Amino acid sequence: MIDPTRHRQLEELNMVELCTRIFRNARNELYLNMRYLDLSLSSLGFEADPCCRGVGTDGFVIYYHPDYVCDLYQRGRVHVNRAYLHMVLHCLFCHMDTRGKREPELWNLACDIAVESMLDDMYVKCIRVAPTPFRRDWYGRLHAKLTVLNAEGVYRVLKEEQLEPRRLERLAAEFLVDDHSFWDLPGDSPKTPMVRQTQWSNNREKVQTEMETMGNQQDEENKSMLEQIQVENRERYDYRHFLQRFSVLREEMQVDPDSFDAIFYTYGLSLYGNMPLIEPLESKEVSRIEDFVVVIDTSMSCSGDLVRCFLEETYDVLCQSDSYFKKTNIHIIQCDEQVQQDRLITNQEEMETYMRDFTIIGQGGTDFRPAFEYVNGLIRQGAFRRLKGLLYFTDGEGIYPVKRPVYDTAFVFLKDQYTDISVPAWAMKLILEPEQLLENSGGQSSGSKAAKDGPL
Repeated sequence: MIDPTRHRQLEELNMVELCTRIFRNARNELYLNMRYLDLSLSSLGFEADPCCRGVGTDGFVIYYHPDYVCDLYQRGRVHVNRAYLHMVLHCLFCHMDTRGKREPELWNLACDIAVESMLDDMYVKCIRVAPTPFRRDWYGRLHAKLTVLNAEGVYRVLKEEQLEPRRLERLAAEFLVDDHSFWDLPGDSPKTPMVRQTQWSNNREKVQTEMETMGNQQDEENKSMLEQIQVENRERYDYRHFLQRFSVLREEMQVDPDSFDAIFYTYGLSLYGNMPLIEPLESKEVSRIEDFVVVIDTSMSCSGDLVRCFLEETYDVLCQSDSYFKKTNIHIIQCDEQVQQDRLITNQEEMETYMRDFTIIGQGGTDFRPAFEYVNGLIRQGAFRRLKGLLYFTDGEGIYPVKRPVYDTAFVFLKDQYTDISVPAWAMKLILEPEQLLENSGGQSSGSKAAKDGPL
């Protein structure tokens, strides 16, 4: 007589083995059609999980419910292939590690829409399923506002739409493929988000290299995916790190823990009771922002919302205690074709007051020269101790000064919303993503995604 428990265990093992074969076949079929995903497709293991709601991944392993995988396979191999590639793309774009403070449910939906839009744009037989009219309608609405349907952009649009719960549920059901509960790694897990993000960022760079070295036909077939990968791989620059270019070295009154040997300090206390052999210095040399100028282009060609977002982002960076000295000399200038306002900021309280009462003044033409002439006049008047730099937020459409100023200058532009043909060779350029800028102003994350060129 066969032991019922043993029989059930054998059935479960056979089911797991069958599901493993299904996933391996899906991986092989995807590889044959998308060789540039070789490393990414083989980066995930397989593990059965009866508690899993369908399939899901934590970036290291694909977890699955055996019954669900078998049912999915019976519907057609293409559905298994799509689910597999769907999870791989989540990992490639680090969706599980870039949510920040965004709403979890809306972020999950945005990630699913971004991934499914890429799959629907791929005319590859092994994953091709004709999108429903509902999907096509949403893709059209999103493309009307976004050049590339990445998760960050889709999230911003969904946030602006303020959809009713019923419509959100309908949208989530349309794009639901995998279980995102595995994205949050348990605290006692040896797997860490940093390891996961580093691994998949490296995979993504290799995918871009492979795709760009293939022929034009391959690029055309996967244009949507390549665009998203190029956007995601664009080098990221921390805004605070960029502002440190304009810092100066100065001595400040504070205890310097690095200026003495702690061993002698402890030895003195233990030997004499209350007499440390060496006391720490009461001053420390630090590199921080002291004299700085921010110029805002308030002409009609610049969006008022984005101007505010840029200023809020700059404010957030400067308000960090290790970014600038306790006593600063920061001029915030509004200028279109002439200087409209100059506000001097000497401490954090004044910055907070300025941000609270901030109003855009101007909306005329664009001429960059008056701002530089005004700052040069302040230098002649002795308004600055050591002016290191000027940051000019603009769309680039205006008249630039011919002569290089004595201080460093950086023109800050928004991607796809600027013209930099006439930017002088002596100026730095910082190109920000509008989606990232808008999200940061809402408290999402502290960094800025940027691409940079020009002299350093």
